[in-house]
Amino acid sequence: MRALSLLFQFLLGISLVGCGNSTKGEKYTKPNILFVFIDDMGYGDLGIYGNDEVVSPNIDHLANEGLRIKQFYANSPICSPSRVAVLTGQYPSRWGITSYIDNRKRNTERGMKHYLDLEAPSVARQLQGVGYYTAHIGKWHMGGGRDISDVPLITEYGFDESVTQFEGLGERYLATYETFDYPGGTRDLERQSAALGRGEVHWEKRENFTKVFVDRTIQAIKNSQAKEKPFYINLWPDDIHTPLEPPKELRGDLSTTARFLGVMQEMDRQMGRLFDYIREDPELASNTLIIFTSDNGPDGEVNQAAHLRGTKVWTYEGGFREPFIAWWPGKIPQGAINEKTVVAAIDLPLFFMDVAGADLETGVDYDGVDISGAILGNKELSRNKPLFWIRPPDRPGYNGIDNPDLVIRKGAFKLLMNVDGSNIQLYNIVKDEGEQNNLANKNPEKTKELKSELLDWFNNYPHQIDKTLYLDNNL
Repeated sequence: MRALSLLFQFLLGISLVGCGNSTKGEKYTKPNILFVFIDDMGYGDLGIYGNDEVVSPNIDHLANEGLRIKQFYANSPICSPSRVAVLTGQYPSRWGITSYIDNRKRNTERGMKHYLDLEAPSVARQLQGVGYYTAHIGKWHMGGGRDISDVPLITEYGFDESVTQFEGLGERYLATYETFDYPGGTRDLERQSAALGRGEVHWEKRENFTKVFVDRTIQAIKNSQAKEKPFYINLWPDDIHTPLEPPKELRGDLSTTARFLGVMQEMDRQMGRLFDYIREDPELASNTLIIFTSDNGPDGEVNQAAHLRGTKVWTYEGGFREPFIAWWPGKIPQGAINEKTVVAAIDLPLFFMDVAGADLETGVDYDGVDISGAILGNKELSRNKPLFWIRPPDRPGYNGIDNPDLVIRKGAFKLLMNVDGSNIQLYNIVKDEGEQNNLANKNPEKTKELKSELLDWFNNYPHQIDKTLYLDNNL
């Protein structure tokens, strides 16, 4: 992969110099990377993905100028483990994070770690090591909050600067206590966060959070330029997680649907402001890679996953199949759509290190694969490794419907099952994206093959989890 990166940069006329710093007036030697990770966006929540109610012209425009990958997967159907995957390039169960990080009591009950171990690999740390200015802006949710303050700060994972909200420590913005004029949500988590200390606290209306985070992203870009370094920036907004609080003029009749549409429109407006800021500087635009996707599927009551089955927390497609947009003028084909390549969040750290010319961390067993050809070359590649998922232990199912414990996607097929061998489901996910035709009995050989491979992963992968939790559906 390292050799591929060097060859790619040579062909683009880019030479690697020192640690990636440049002398004054000299073009940067490494691409800037902006990684936008939306919260709880469903597969069908953008106009470009077929939603004719949502107003998302700026994000749609980014997609029309870049590449869409139609089979992109987050590595968990819930937030904290999904975020671990995109930072580490490994399955989050390796680090004992399989659901959202809560308070001490709930974490212990669910066999959860209170934070991501600093021993875990970090793409930010690797890029920082080759001269990048690194920033994390927005939701963190990998440690810090509720009643837990004795965790590493975000900057300890390789970020030069950070600003977050109540799901992390360090400098942060918390939603004001004022009562808003429609139902839903509390401010208890903000109060708890403020009491923890460990960083400067700013109070702000939640409706302004995305604007604030975009402002801080633009400032981080300026900070990188002042230091004459390329940047790697995580922009991980709160949107579109509940409570839905758009600006007053976008609240409509205050219904859930109206507020969801308002939040989407305001998020798109702020994203457009950031994307335009980058476009307005031709040199900045030509040397900036933007990746836009989401951490997990939609709320279910608020938004949906289009034609896909399931929503957030479910192990069906709607739980973790996400929109995916890649933009880099002159490097990524304009208006391209990749229908066939299966890409996952655990691949992104490897991709970022590849284009940045950074070595993989020594001694780390990454679970992702090289996807550079699919994104930069618009090649519809076949994935050479299967993908695995494990359900959040506290989400066994709802209304009498079982949420399968384990999942494998290999080639065209996806198998779901419980750890005790029950509820086996096999789908040809290429022909049946909605997972309606269970082939387990019709294709016993494929079922046996994938079941064996999935159980082998569950039993032998170095998880830091209590496997007995998956036999107890009372959490």
